[in-house]
Amino acid sequence: MKIVAANRLTDGETVWLGAGDRWVDTIDAAHVARDPEDEARIAAAGNLALAANIVIDVSLVDVEIVEGRILPRRLRERIRAGGPSIHPEIGKQARNAALSAA
Repeated sequence: MKIVAANRLTDGETVWLGAGDRWVDTIDAAHVARDPEDEARIAAAGNLALAANIVIDVSLVDVEIVEGRILPRRLRERIRAGGPSIHPEIGKQARNAALSAA
């Protein structure tokens, strides 16, 4: 299973490709590709947004579903989902939706 992660060009915030190929602010709203055809489709959508200067650093991220939540397999992506690791009172980790991501 994979999702597409990127950084929004206007503010650098980590975003994920959600339903309808819209960029969303929380990993739990990301569209999870469950087969190779869907992975190719979301990768192409991410690359189109990159070419349109909407996002940068587009990447496919390996994930698993744990207790109904999307959990990246790599620590780097878990940190990106949670926010900066030095100040837990600011960033994504200060928001309720991201508390269990990192």
